[in-house]
Amino acid sequence: MKGNTGSAAVNTAMPDPMTDISTDSQRPRILRYYNIYRVILGFFLTILTSSSLQDGLLELNNSGLYEKASWFYLFINVLIALLLHQIRRDVHLFTLSVLDIILLGVIFYSAGGAGSGFGNLLIIPVAVGNILLHGRVGLLLPALASLAIIYLTFFLSLSNPATTQSYLQVGVIGCIYFAVALFVQRLSRRLRQSESLAQQQAASLASLEKINQLIIQRMRTGIMVIGNNHQVLLANEAAARMLGTDIARGSALNQLAPSLTQRLRQWQSNPSIRTQPFHNHSGGAEIMANFKPLISERDETLLIFLDDNTQVAQQAQQLKLASLGRLTASIAHEIRNPLGAISHAAQLLNESTVIDDQDKRLAQIIQQHSQRMNKVIETVLELSRRRASEPQLVDLGLWLEQFSESFSLINPASDNLELTIDQPGIMTRMDPGQLNQVLDNLCQNAFRYSGKAGSNRTIWLKLYLHPDSELPTLEIIDHGPGIAEEHVSHIFEPFYTTESSGTGLGLYISRELCESNQARLEYEPLVPRGSCMRITFAHPKRLV
Repeated sequence: MKGNTGSAAVNTAMPDPMTDISTDSQRPRILRYYNIYRVILGFFLTILTSSSLQDGLLELNNSGLYEKASWFYLFINVLIALLLHQIRRDVHLFTLSVLDIILLGVIFYSAGGAGSGFGNLLIIPVAVGNILLHGRVGLLLPALASLAIIYLTFFLSLSNPATTQSYLQVGVIGCIYFAVALFVQRLSRRLRQSESLAQQQAASLASLEKINQLIIQRMRTGIMVIGNNHQVLLANEAAARMLGTDIARGSALNQLAPSLTQRLRQWQSNPSIRTQPFHNHSGGAEIMANFKPLISERDETLLIFLDDNTQVAQQAQQLKLASLGRLTASIAHEIRNPLGAISHAAQLLNESTVIDDQDKRLAQIIQQHSQRMNKVIETVLELSRRRASEPQLVDLGLWLEQFSESFSLINPASDNLELTIDQPGIMTRMDPGQLNQVLDNLCQNAFRYSGKAGSNRTIWLKLYLHPDSELPTLEIIDHGPGIAEEHVSHIFEPFYTTESSGTGLGLYISRELCESNQARLEYEPLVPRGSCMRITFAHPKRLV
């Protein structure tokens, strides 16, 4: 706003640059039309030099001078037409207008003065000159034209005293020159102001359009405009990043995002149905799509809003964890005391000398299951007491090297952990303590499914940037038998386990911890055998 105020103040003291630009842009066209007029006028004036036309139309005062002047006027106009592209400056335009006034004044003198009517021919040079030259320079042209016809009329009266000259008519013509000049200047000034205002508004609209485009491109919400044939008309950077692919204008939506196309068709069939979130590619963000029709006169387009469902899922996850924590804590406290009494009674019963071996075996079974239940209760209490995540900027490559060393020291030498880092400097934001808990749990599961304890077992950790989303990705790979297909959809559910000694909370807690740090934990079977647990971390610049 300050810049605009300064410009308005400057405009009162000096010419507006926008006005000069608009005038300069119109000069070539005005000069071209004006020169066409001058050439045509010169051609008709030379035709009048024919003796057959002179007898019936004109009574020339000096036919010889008229003929020379008209032919010279035509020659000059043709020459100027060839050099028109070099006439650009105000000096050139002023010289051209003065030359026109002089030559037409000579023709006016040779034709017999005001009675011939040729004085009206000077109106056009005066008018055009004031269009191109505004201000005092423009007013100089009608003054020169008026002086020219007045003095030429005076010379005509001296050279031919018998001919009466109408000085009143000449004075009226001179007044007409000034009136035309003032009118043209006023009109051209208004036109220039209107054109300048239009250019300023166009520049302002162009600037606003660029700002709008920049805002749309920088929005976190993905925006897509889809035509009638499900072709992409417009898409911002956020939409391309969420879908994990480059979006070109005119691309087919079903090729870019089949899942999005499916949800679009569901919405078109029943707009009241809430669409379900989806993943466009492996490791991609969970996307929620909303649709809005845009009806125009020619066609009907759709506006698609794509939102990253991670933050919404994270908030829901926090609420779920809070509710689960309160519930499990109350249940665990109620169960733990009776369970401790049962375990203690079974231990005392096992130490008794009056029971037989079969009863001792039953007492051992009670103790084993009591210990298992106590382990479940401890895990549940740990889940309920879990602190909120404190994300930090972590160099995953360096962190994994330290984790690998500490993990190898704690576990048997027969368990091998192979670490592969695609490139150094892969960063993310995550709570290091919670990451250690997740990775320790996943590695223990991978070793458990790789073979029996004590045998040579190997798992692989692979860190890389995902080629589509460019997000840090960590894979924990084992070549064990894998997970049966009927169990895959349930492995992240709480208390779901296929082992008699398992609690069914390890993978559930691992996924909960990942989601609280805006990371994703997914399972993918390997061919011909094996399992891959993939963690897709948040972008290092994202605030978790």
